[in-house]
Amino acid sequence: MLPDKTLPYNGDFSSAEDYVDQLLHFASTSDLFQILCGGVHILDFFTMDVGLFHAALPEEWHEFLLSRDLMVLLDLFMRDDLDDLPSASDGGPPESLVRFIRDIRKFSLGRSFAPGKPKLPALPRSVKVGMNPKKIHEVTNFVDYVDRLAEDVSSRTGDDISHVVDFGSGQNYLGRALASEPYNRHVVAVEGRENNVAAARYLDLKSGLAIQPKVRRNKKMWDKILSIAGPDGQDKPEVMAAAIQQVAGHEAFDFRPPEQVGAVYGVKNGTGLVQYISGRLDSGDLGDVIARIEKDDSEESKKLKLMAVSIHSCGNLSHHAIRSLILNQDIRAIAIVGCCYNMLTERLGPPVYKHTYLRPTLQALNGRVFKESDKHDPHGFPMSQRFCSYNDYGVRLNITARMMACQAPYNWTRGESDNFFDRHFYRAVIQRMFLDRGVVGKVRHREPSESDKTGESKPETPFDTSTNPIVIGSLRKPCYNSLKAYVRGVVEKLTTSEEYKQYSDVMQEKMGDVTDEEIERYERTYLPRRPELCVIWSLMAFAATVAESLIVTDRWTFLKEHGDVVQEAWVETVFDYRESPRNLVVVGIKKKDAP
Repeated sequence: MLPDKTLPYNGDFSSAEDYVDQLLHFASTSDLFQILCGGVHILDFFTMDVGLFHAALPEEWHEFLLSRDLMVLLDLFMRDDLDDLPSASDGGPPESLVRFIRDIRKFSLGRSFAPGKPKLPALPRSVKVGMNPKKIHEVTNFVDYVDRLAEDVSSRTGDDISHVVDFGSGQNYLGRALASEPYNRHVVAVEGRENNVAAARYLDLKSGLAIQPKVRRNKKMWDKILSIAGPDGQDKPEVMAAAIQQVAGHEAFDFRPPEQVGAVYGVKNGTGLVQYISGRLDSGDLGDVIARIEKDDSEESKKLKLMAVSIHSCGNLSHHAIRSLILNQDIRAIAIVGCCYNMLTERLGPPVYKHTYLRPTLQALNGRVFKESDKHDPHGFPMSQRFCSYNDYGVRLNITARMMACQAPYNWTRGESDNFFDRHFYRAVIQRMFLDRGVVGKVRHREPSESDKTGESKPETPFDTSTNPIVIGSLRKPCYNSLKAYVRGVVEKLTTSEEYKQYSDVMQEKMGDVTDEEIERYERTYLPRRPELCVIWSLMAFAATVAESLIVTDRWTFLKEHGDVVQEAWVETVFDYRESPRNLVVVGIKKKDAP
């Protein structure tokens, strides 16, 4: 099970440790990487006097990048053979651009994938209820991976895994598959949202994993539930759960949802079991969860031996799952696939003088108020001591860099690219309108006279200032048909939505009198610069593959630092990137006699 390389690095590195050394050096010394991963933001694209494209990229790149079709550039960044390119004098890319592309490819972890078996068992039709093709791909591959890992743990340490603990189980697609044929695992599904648990229990009944004894039922009330759900909603667990809760919450008699009325799990000999534990996980200490795990008769005298798993646990939940291996004696192994890096908190706080280009994570004018603890959250990124103390000031990734690490540039198509580049263009233009009309102001990150520890003053750069962010969120689809429709949609939402009530008066005062002619004038001014935005965003997404590599490598490094507890730790791919881009699993196995 242990792969040949404990990190799936590319390039000519002598070992995983050599890769980490060079990765950290590159991330801390490459100005271009730091600018593209945390130094620039789409909101500032047209608010800089010099223009973000010209401020961020070497002058020798400009003509080449703006003269090429975007899809041709994406091929150059990610797919073309760099040893078979024409020279710059023959119309090829500048050599410094090629070097940068080589570096990003070199330090991005490999994402190629092959299933663990030539043919994996297909999920039973009943278990696939509610799954889209992406989820089917993920669950099919990960249940097989977890099952094989459990066997590997047993052979390495002698620990027979008794239960699989699913962090953030959602509607329990993974757990349902693990508990069903041919795996028959005992699963503890830990989920903080009660509506997800209700929907999961309903799916358990639909799949046959749980059965419901015959009970006397109020047929009139059941018909009312079906009526509320409607014909299209009766096969949708979240709709049925909501309808059941709506009726049960308004009637003064005992009418429980069918998935809660005497549902029995594992009714056939040898089948798996599922137990749901509701609760929010705020750390890696699972003492409360473990105390609530129920044992069947055959397990009563045995010690619990648990494996923590997760498909796409958001933000810090991945960190809690990884730390559970260190903090809980009963957790014998972990297999964690993370996602939503933008939801990670920042352990080291705002950037220091050494981070010349790093844009601080700014408070949105109409967003939720950050807690001061979020700026120095011990549960946040980075996890490992090595990343925290590197070069005495540590590795920092702001929310922009972490958000870009969630992109999937290798999957971009022309149609999708045109669509979201239009949206980015509209957002960048309206930010300029916000600035010109006084909705937002300039924010200075550091003073030009600010000195570093050597006493040398740092010259002012275009990256020393930005603008206040404003949360807009999603709009109705027609709002993205044109800049005019977008501006009207944004102004309407920010002046009428209850969610943004605290800022509606300012928005109405500053933006309520915007005319169509003014919007058209902004479009004429900035539309010729849309290609600049497309190039910068593409380079940001490409460079952010290294940001994701930093996050994943930090998690692996954290496990390696706990060698007194952890016997093996590695990272490998478990999904096809085309189906599920967040496809790197972090694995840890505990030593048999670990303290």
